[in-house]
Amino acid sequence: MTQQTSLWQEQQTSNFSELCNALYERELKILSELAITSTKAIQGRLKSLPHYIKRTASLMMQVQTPLAIDIQNASWSAKQGAHLPLTGQDISEVNKWYLSINITHGLVVPIHCHTHIELDSVDRIDVEHHRFRTNAHGWFELGEKSDNHEEFQLLKPNKKVMTAACSGHRWINGHKTNPLIPSLRELLLSCTINWRNFKLPVTL
Repeated sequence: MTQQTSLWQEQQTSNFSELCNALYERELKILSELAITSTKAIQGRLKSLPHYIKRTASLMMQVQTPLAIDIQNASWSAKQGAHLPLTGQDISEVNKWYLSINITHGLVVPIHCHTHIELDSVDRIDVEHHRFRTNAHGWFELGEKSDNHEEFQLLKPNKKVMTAACSGHRWINGHKTNPLIPSLRELLLSCTINWRNFKLPVTL
């Protein structure tokens, strides 16, 4: 029993290290391709990188999720459907669903972006005007006269939608294609999803 426990711990440690290395390689590549306008800004990002990478890797190893971890690519893996999972996602139904829940800051929401679905989070709530703002995609109106983005579509979370978002599934001209690699921020958001109840956030 002791030997089995030791082997499991060694495997977990190995997976964690490999996951961190994959995340470092990806983030350093992204930083190397940026148009550097401020050395201080780059230094700041490099300084914070170890913290976010270790936190992301640790959460991915611990979080309760139906998805499999692709250690080498530092991403989630799941079977991809034949089509974008947009059934039952018309604007009126989506707005009605969000109006029925208690929207909180930090709530993870799925956004349809043409070929794929991205994860975003609520960073501002305007109760009076029935709308909220997400960190990367801006404001979404929930009222009857909603005027949402033409380029983005707010979706209701469900297992198919969130699986597609977390795994980077992508469809071009209606056909499956190679998945996108999620950003470090999206991976962190994926670890806060409550797969048993999408109306409730996970406390980390």
